[in-house]
Formats: sequence, structure tokens, C-alpha cells
Amino acid sequence: MAARWEARADLIVVGTGVAGLTAALRARELGLRVLVVTKAAGDDGNTRWAQGGVAVVMEDQHDPGDSVHRHIEDTLTAGAGLCDDVAVTAIITDGPQAVAKLRERGATFDARPDGLLERTREGGHSAFRVVHAGGDATGAEVERALLKATVDGRVPLLENHVAVDAVKTPLGAVAGLLVLDSNGVPGVLTAPAVLLATGGIGQMYQATSNPSVATGDGLALALRAGALAADVEFIQFHPTVLYTGRGARGRCPLVTEAVRGEGAVLVDVTGARVMKGVHPLEDLAPRDVVAAAITRHMALEPGGVDDHVFLDATALHDMATRFPTVYAACVSVGVDPAVDPIPVAPAAHFACGGVVSSVDGRTGVTGLYAVGEVARTGLHGANRLASNSLLEGLVCGTRAAEAVASDLALGLVTPARAVDPVLPTAPVADRDLLQRVMSRYAAIGRDAEGLAVVGSVLDVSTVDKQLESRELVEDAALTMAARALIAAAQERTESRGCHVRTDFTERSQAWQRSQLVRLTPTGQPVLADPVLAEGVA
Repeated sequence: MAARWEARADLIVVGTGVAGLTAALRARELGLRVLVVTKAAGDDGNTRWAQGGVAVVMEDQHDPGDSVHRHIEDTLTAGAGLCDDVAVTAIITDGPQAVAKLRERGATFDARPDGLLERTREGGHSAFRVVHAGGDATGAEVERALLKATVDGRVPLLENHVAVDAVKTPLGAVAGLLVLDSNGVPGVLTAPAVLLATGGIGQMYQATSNPSVATGDGLALALRAGALAADVEFIQFHPTVLYTGRGARGRCPLVTEAVRGEGAVLVDVTGARVMKGVHPLEDLAPRDVVAAAITRHMALEPGGVDDHVFLDATALHDMATRFPTVYAACVSVGVDPAVDPIPVAPAAHFACGGVVSSVDGRTGVTGLYAVGEVARTGLHGANRLASNSLLEGLVCGTRAAEAVASDLALGLVTPARAVDPVLPTAPVADRDLLQRVMSRYAAIGRDAEGLAVVGSVLDVSTVDKQLESRELVEDAALTMAARALIAAAQERTESRGCHVRTDFTERSQAWQRSQLVRLTPTGQPVLADPVLAEGVA
């Protein structure tokens, strides 16, 4: 099916979360013609669901002894040996300026009576450095401010258009996007630069904190365009989403880590502390440690309960005002946090890996850039430090826009004639089946036998289909992401960060390296030779 319509710009941004909108606004300030495209409504992405806040050490307001250097150290510790030190330093150092710019654009953070920003602490942080808005509605405020700035700045936003494939030149550079409108009519968005800010892959699992749009579309598109991915085996499971009953599916309400940061503790049905003796920080240990500990504890079936534990926040006297989003979600399922422990369980939350890119968004494919959760800059390593994601989006979104402007000015990316695009054909698995096998065998606690089961199920159940609808684009992306994860997880014979192998329980020095993934000519994700990454990011 050939494209039936066309639009042109200097930069096409795919995604309307914190990374994409920050990039679009900065590119507009630099004089670029920008077009933002999203497959749903502008505010339907992951950003608005972020609760905790933005981890940042502001120059004029921080805990005694806290510093950017300590924030860097905490990030490296959480990343379990796989962070890129240079990327971590660059992003966290730029954090204060990025937050200041966000406030200039209209975002309002919670403040104390003296005018200084309120700060909380989350797992893995050595200080109270997480600034927040609306108590536990930081993402919603960030999204509101950026969308309003986009409207005020007259940045055009194309809603309900799904990006299907990169449009490329005969030499392999990206020169635009093939998209489908809300009626399934294909069109071409032509530009010398395409920036992917499409978020994560939480919908690969049955229960997730992610909205329905988090299906890995950008990861799949980038791999098909010739980019590399890395660290895809590291999927962070948030330790505490609200347990709404056995067999819960789709997006589950998040119970922000800041609740534990302000005194709540994890207990089982018998009242025993889950994290006691597990880690020196106990309930404020890094997320991978807490999620794995809960999973192990549930396997013991204390009191006959094997699918959830409880978060005891009864000692917090201001839940309704400090954490209004969490409080409302609890009340909606009949739980009063003031008197009742909150039932919680781990759920898929964040992809620590993604498209290999620099902190400036550049990938190994000319004209293709990636920022936010879809990208792997090296900030997160094997496990993301809490509330570093909004920070990454702000910093890297800004830097990517500046990189695009620079590359255009230097002629490194230029408008070029592209090969006439056609809708691609790709392997597609049944989403329900994929989610079930991934949740059963490739979540927290994996082994060789289970990973082989997933691979076999995907091999026998996929059907090649032309990507002529949003649903097929999403299901093909989930299929590709699952296959990439399985390939990497099978090879990594150790436990590190979010990747927990029950048959290889120790961390191995030999595995203190990232694994790269590429596509074969037939579209199969496979591990790539590490030398291919030289000069990419």
C-alpha cells in the first residue's frame, strides 16, 4: 500500500512525553520547523503517570552534604556496574538547569512556606533530593506544562497517527517516517531528522504501571532502520503497584516509592517485615532489590498469600494530602491507607535499555535520534535509580534538539530524496499469549528452561502480517521486543540489577558489559558483535 499524503519539516518528533515535548520546544526555539506526532492523544503517554518526582540536586537548596557528585554515585550504585560514567555525569550535572527551564515553561513544584522546593527521598537515594508536584502527581504537572508550552509556542501536534517505519535514502539515512492516520490511511512525514521519544515496553507483560500505548514501537522502528539496541534484558519491575486482585491485567495504579521514603514499610499478611535483613537500606533499597525480595517472599506463601504483600502506611498522617493520587486509588478498591495496609505487588515499570544513543540523542543511523525511555544512553545501566527518568527526558530532550540543529547547520544531515515507502511486513504474535508467557517465564526470576519456552512459543505462534493498522504495528513491536529480550536474557548467565536468573544467582565480573542487539536481514533480533558499537554513542 503506497502513501497517499505527505507533510514536511526539519525535525519530526515521535512522542509527546517529557523527552519528546522538551526536544520539540527547544528545537522550535532554535528556529527549526518541528512536527510532533503521536499515535494517541497528546497526554496519553507514560509521563503523566509518573508520581514520585524529579531527582535533582539544586544548587541553592539541598540536604546538608548532598551534591551532584553524590547523586552520580547513587546512580552508579543502582546501575549495578553497567552505567556509562560519562553519560551519568553529563545528564545529572545538567539536571538543575533542565529543571529550572521546566519551571520557566510553567511547571509548578510543591514548595515549603519559605518558598524552597519540597523534597522527598526514594529507594537508592542517600538524601532527600526528589522534587515533586501535586504531592504524587509530578508527571501530570510536567505533561500539562509542556503541552501548554507546545500550544503557546505553536508547535504543531499530529495526534492519532502511528509511526510505522522509517523512510530511508538509497544510502541508508533516515529521511522521514511512514505513518498511518486514524483511518489507517498511510502518509509520509518527510524530514532530514527523526527523533524517537516513544517510551517503553510495559505492555509486554500482563500487569504494568505503563499505559496501553507503551508497546515498544520506537524500539522496533529503530531496529528496522538499522540501529542497535542494548541492555534490553533489564526490565525494571516497580516493587509496589496496587494489587487489585489475582489476574490483574493492563495498567495497574502505582504506589509511589516516596510513600516508603516517608516512612511506610513492607509487611506480609502475618505482619512480618519483608525487607528486614535483606539490605542495609531495608525498604529504601534500590528497586531491583526490593522487587526481587517481594517476589521471593511471595513464593514462601506466608499466611497462605502468594501473589501480594502489603505496604503499611498507617503511621503517615497526611496520606490524603501528601499522596492524593495513591490515596484515591486505594479508596477506589476499598482500602483506607490510614487504617489498612495497602496490598501491593511488583509490576513491569521501566525499560532500562533501548536504542543505543548518545546523551545528545544521536544513534548509529544518520538522521535518526532517540531520547527518553526508548533510548539507552548508559544512565540507567542494569537498574534505574528512582526518579531519574523525568530528569533524563528533560536533559536529553534539550541536548538532542541542539544536536539536530547543529547537525543540520553543519550539513551532517540534509534533506534527501527517499526510496518510495511501502507498508512493511513483520512477524506478529497474539498479544495475550505473548503477555502470558513473558509474565510467567521472563519477568522477575528467569531460567534457561523458561526462556526457551518463551522462544519456542513465539516461534510457533507468530504470523507474518502487513502492518496496516495501529494494532498490528503495536503487536509486531511487542513481538520484536520480546524476542530481543529473550535473546539477551538467555545469553546473560548471571543475576545483575533487574535481570534475575534463578539458575545463575550470582553477579559475574565477566558479564560487566552490555549486550548489543541488531536485526538480521530477515527481521530476527540477534546479539551483535560488540565491535559494531564503536563510535555509535
